[in-house]
Amino acid sequence: MFIRKIGIDLGTTNTLVFIPKRGVVVNEPSVVAVSAHDKSVMAVGAEAKEMLGRTPDAIIALRPLKEGVIADYKITEAMISYFLTKGCGRIRFFKPEMMISVPAGITSTERRAVVDAAMQAGAKAAYVVKEPVLAAIGAGIPINEASGNMIINIGGGTSEIAVISLGGIVAWSSVRVAGNKIDEAITEYMHKVHNLEIGERTAENVKITIGSAVPVKDEEEIDVRGRDIVTGLPRTVNISTNEVADAIAEPLKEIVRAVKSVLQDTPPELAADIMHKGMVLSGGGALLRNIDQLLFKVTGVACTKANDPLLCVARGTGIVLENLDVYKRSVMSKK
Repeated sequence: MFIRKIGIDLGTTNTLVFIPKRGVVVNEPSVVAVSAHDKSVMAVGAEAKEMLGRTPDAIIALRPLKEGVIADYKITEAMISYFLTKGCGRIRFFKPEMMISVPAGITSTERRAVVDAAMQAGAKAAYVVKEPVLAAIGAGIPINEASGNMIINIGGGTSEIAVISLGGIVAWSSVRVAGNKIDEAITEYMHKVHNLEIGERTAENVKITIGSAVPVKDEEEIDVRGRDIVTGLPRTVNISTNEVADAIAEPLKEIVRAVKSVLQDTPPELAADIMHKGMVLSGGGALLRNIDQLLFKVTGVACTKANDPLLCVARGTGIVLENLDVYKRSVMSKK
């Protein structure tokens, strides 16, 4: 296929592949199932996620990215190769140029690992761009103007907060607390309060179905099934929205602290711009109910969710690929 450019939002939880003029062509979990015997890849993406918590000893289902960075190089390379084939087809006449998102707090070694994995997976050239910049571009924020814009990108492994002006990041913070840590907080709460052991997929389902960043008047309820810690037998517990809000308060406090620290580090002129325009939320974490209300309550700055917050970073990769000359300053590394 004649695909020369491809953008990848390489996330801890989900990986999205964006092809200019075609949009997002792949949106699958960043999970790989490997054989315990010889580490050969058995399944990738949605098929592998189905195996999480359900595999026999001979198969291991794992996430090769931890907190936004590569934890297992070989398996990440296999995963990128799989998504590349899925997006471009098996027969490729050209090696595509690849644009990959990375956390703002990434080290040069971690950045090099991403570039090398992309090249090994079949890229002609690999660029890496910091996630907040791509999220802002994908959310429709004019980052090249001489004006302050604040983006809060809450993903699966990291939350990235940045103030962008004239195409560059002026103040930023990257905390390794995001969707996965929120799921873990729900798991711990069920363990401590209800003596119930649940898996990560169940915790994620609770968050998506009834989760809220702040307590609400009209609560919803859900039945949660798991294993009783005392008896070891299956049991069902009914929990409410405000219980979930209480359970996830701690990881949300860390994200709030990071937002406050960025606002405190922002030059006065840009801070005035942000007060006027408000903050923009992107990433899967932006879908958590009332998270915009929580941020407004603690900072006093208006907060809005981007359109399709899950797709912002992927869209950003596509826009940058189409306009490389315009966004050269934001492109951090190339090989």
